[in-house]
Amino acid sequence: PALPPRRAAMADGETHVDKGAEARMSSFVGAIAICDLVKTTLGPKGMDKILQSVGSGAGTPQITITNDGATILRSVPVENPAAKVLVDIAKTQDDTVGDGTTSVAVLCGELLREAEKLVQARVHPQTIAVGWRRAVALARAALEGAARDNGDDPEAFRTDLLNIARTTLSSKLLNVDKDHFANIAVDAVLRLQGSPNLEYIQVIKKPGGALHDSYLEEGFVLDKTVGVGQPTRVENARILVANTPMDTDKVKIYGSRVRVDSMNKVAEIEEAEREKMRGKCMKIVNHGVNCFVNRQLIYNFPEQIFAENGVMAIEHADFDGVERLAAVVGGEIVSTFDHPELVRLGECDLIDEIMIGEDRLLRFSGVRSGAACSVILRGSSTHLLDEAERSLHDALCVLTQTVQETRVVCGGGCMEMLMAQAVEAEVPRTAGKAALAMESFARALRQLPSIIADNAGLDSSELVSQLRAAHADGRNSMGIDITTGQPADMWELGIRESFKSKLQVLVSAAEAAEMILRVDQIVTAAPRQRQQGH
Repeated sequence: PALPPRRAAMADGETHVDKGAEARMSSFVGAIAICDLVKTTLGPKGMDKILQSVGSGAGTPQITITNDGATILRSVPVENPAAKVLVDIAKTQDDTVGDGTTSVAVLCGELLREAEKLVQARVHPQTIAVGWRRAVALARAALEGAARDNGDDPEAFRTDLLNIARTTLSSKLLNVDKDHFANIAVDAVLRLQGSPNLEYIQVIKKPGGALHDSYLEEGFVLDKTVGVGQPTRVENARILVANTPMDTDKVKIYGSRVRVDSMNKVAEIEEAEREKMRGKCMKIVNHGVNCFVNRQLIYNFPEQIFAENGVMAIEHADFDGVERLAAVVGGEIVSTFDHPELVRLGECDLIDEIMIGEDRLLRFSGVRSGAACSVILRGSSTHLLDEAERSLHDALCVLTQTVQETRVVCGGGCMEMLMAQAVEAEVPRTAGKAALAMESFARALRQLPSIIADNAGLDSSELVSQLRAAHADGRNSMGIDITTGQPADMWELGIRESFKSKLQVLVSAAEAAEMILRVDQIVTAAPRQRQQGH
């Protein structure tokens, strides 16, 4: 039977302490609730969630349709401290690897579900933690033993990357066109030549057309148009990237007033302002540039001066666009123009206009950073494009990590079964109650393929028992083939996952579950009151 709940109130009447069983159960309930929230999104047949913002000010509430674990957990307001730990590890998984966000939250929740049974059976949390640590070491060794490395063979490695991209995208919205998008993602990542910097891959979303119309554009695409009367095609471009006001330089001292006694004086002031702007524009032209990109607006008069001098002027390039463009063309962002010799200009072979749907955009080809490219996403609605961008971003993150850590493992629940088998094989040789914890760890691992099967409408008990028998026979690459609903060889089907992603899921989930398990008090403290006179 569970221990009776105990709550102590401190002297100030504001601070409460949940002790013993109540504190632990509160943690378990919060973490398991988060696990249950996202586990229906796991796997190729996982369902989507609609996230609707409440109280977002004027206008209609914002709606997001997604099955990305990190996006869902980021959007959910959470009060339970243990649930916040799960949200945190999902965010970390998203930042470090990009994929496996749902898996890490589900595995952590299943570990705590098992721990709850052991705690009720009077097994001490520290004993459970010891058993789990042994289980993690065994599972990690099994995972490393099953990994394959084709990093030295470019052809085989490209095939591995394509398979990883397909596996990642198969649980996302882009599942229907996963071959097309896998090729886009792999081509974009291989252009980076081993760099993990995704800044050089720009994703531009344009409603219209179908998802299959998306494509990879070499070079950098800027979603802006050129000024009136200026050249729309520039070869051997020398580019000055700036963040400077280019409106007519009015008197900008707050509250200032100028009194004049005739309209001629007003005309003189206006002409002085125009001369000041003309001087600024000529300083820019004297840098020897034929393309000027500004973060801020460019008014009609300076636009006219640039047109007279044959300079392409692009205004209001958003800050992300300016920073990324400066990095790609090898220039720097400047605000003053008195010393042209100190300014590093950007360069590219060609700037021209392209049409996407009904919109005109500017393409910078032959940029100094040859790794740069742009992915143009097409789709029927903005919600669809947002989810497509999230899916593609996950694939790009996983691929950049795989380029650095080239080992790959099987997907389809195969590795979880293999790790569970390795942990269970050691249980008979483990003395004490830690063996119970190791068994519980293996059961939690087996829940992942079971959930994948459940989400696909398959008989999870039958499939998991078949997989268990196959792994016991030494067929260590057997996993769930969702399309046929039968166990199959994952190497032959080409279902691959990144070794780094799988390892991160295992380690993060175990560490977070252990942290929550070790809690025996929750102290809810009110903010310290500020004393009078301080």
